Amino acid sequence: MNIQPLGNRVVVDREEAQATTAGGIVLPDTAKDKPQKGKVVAVGDGTTSKDGTKKPLTVKVGDTVIFTSYAGDEFKLDGDQKVLLMREDDILAVVEG
Repeated sequence: MNIQPLGNRVVVDREEAQATTAGGIVLPDTAKDKPQKGKVVAVGDGTTSKDGTKKPLTVKVGDTVIFTSYAGDEFKLDGDQKVLLMREDDILAVVEG
């Protein structure tokens, strides 16, 4: 399934949660923290200013981003793939390198 966000929205593929701690303890699903990092897979066309011009988003497809743990809404695509749909404002930073 292809998903194309509108306006200032971004689709992010969240990283997998860690299954074990640094000490080697295996965590059950209920104890895993939701990762606050992911990869941008689609972006909207930007916001429209008062004079009618489009302002493109600052993030682009392929960027690795950091966001708050409660940012966006989770959607299930084909199979078991889950993605987050969020506003660009919910993104805190782009990870370089």
